[in-house]
Amino acid sequence: MKRRFLSLLSLTLVLATALNSCTIEVNDGLGDEIVSPNPGTTVLTGTINKDTTFKKGNYTLKGIVKVTGGATLTIEAGANFTVDTSDNSSLVILQDGKINAVGTANEPIVFTTTTKTPGDWGGITLYGNAPIKAINGTTSAQSEDGNAVYYGGNDANSNSGTMKFVRVEYAGKKIGDGTSETNSMTFYAVGAGTTLENLVTYKGTDDGYEFFGGTVSAKNIVSYGNYDDSFDWQDAWSGQNNTNWYAFQTGVGNFGMEIESSGNVDNTAPKISNITLIRAANTNPEVPNSAEISAIQFKKQGTGIFSNVYISGYKNVGAQKAYAVLIQDAATENSQVNNNKVKVEPLTYLNSDNAGVWGYAYNPNGEKTFTNATTVTKVTLVPGAWATVDGVNLLAGLQ
Repeated sequence: MKRRFLSLLSLTLVLATALNSCTIEVNDGLGDEIVSPNPGTTVLTGTINKDTTFKKGNYTLKGIVKVTGGATLTIEAGANFTVDTSDNSSLVILQDGKINAVGTANEPIVFTTTTKTPGDWGGITLYGNAPIKAINGTTSAQSEDGNAVYYGGNDANSNSGTMKFVRVEYAGKKIGDGTSETNSMTFYAVGAGTTLENLVTYKGTDDGYEFFGGTVSAKNIVSYGNYDDSFDWQDAWSGQNNTNWYAFQTGVGNFGMEIESSGNVDNTAPKISNITLIRAANTNPEVPNSAEISAIQFKKQGTGIFSNVYISGYKNVGAQKAYAVLIQDAATENSQVNNNKVKVEPLTYLNSDNAGVWGYAYNPNGEKTFTNATTVTKVTLVPGAWATVDGVNLLAGLQ
């Protein structure tokens, strides 16, 4: 059975009622907010182009859900979404849409799967209208998430919405031939008007968080057990008000932080205060014998001003050496390191190999050294259900 409401607008949301396999297309065309779909029986799917609210309760997410047309997707504290892994599922907020997902420490908003397998789905992607500098300084580029969206704008303060106390589990997904991929959370040209606070990415098969240009900042974020890099950015991302970033790498993991500016010498260095990067024993890179085992890597003119950095557990793997900071190319050293656009200080480097030196993947023009003259303590984050998965306290490494 299918009921249709006539409207000038296109389909906004499909509510699939599991009890009777009935599909209802909701669209009254009056501009009013759609009140809460029914917990326990609602499938979030299709395209949302009308303000929609999901209240506390359990739901299913199926397919690539896109928020567009000036609509805001509101998700209240305690809403939980189980992703249908039989489909190529993800949640995408386009440039003309917004998300308002505000949980609490004890009632977070959670996206998970029943199979609990890394790479089960595509994660959450936000697009904004802030500036980028892609390869060759271009101000627009095509996304690599399979959606073929062009991103990059001129509004540094653009607002893609708010996400607080949101956890994404088992996301990050290779697409097609593997040249495209999604992360657990991805931000394309997202502006500084957007709020990102108290977020968790858990056991994804790509990066925990990746920024493609833009100016947004993030506070109190956790990357736990993600296969590729815990934190990653390119296209001259330049967030200035970041603090309390925590990564715990376990089992499989590449760099703690992978940093580049897509080859653009002229970029604004992002600033992050209070970083903790911990690598558990016997954690190996995705590709055996790979050199992607250092805590922080800078390449392709990547920059960053980092303060109060605590690093532990970065050990050599076979012939590959692990460093607190690894510089991949001479161009980055000459243009960025030597011009003080790469700073990692004060730094405490414990239970790790190659203390006291920066690593270089080439013959450097002048090796940097560092000392643990200032003791840096681990990041402090509020405890609660937001950082607990299947009874495991993700913040235990900070104790």
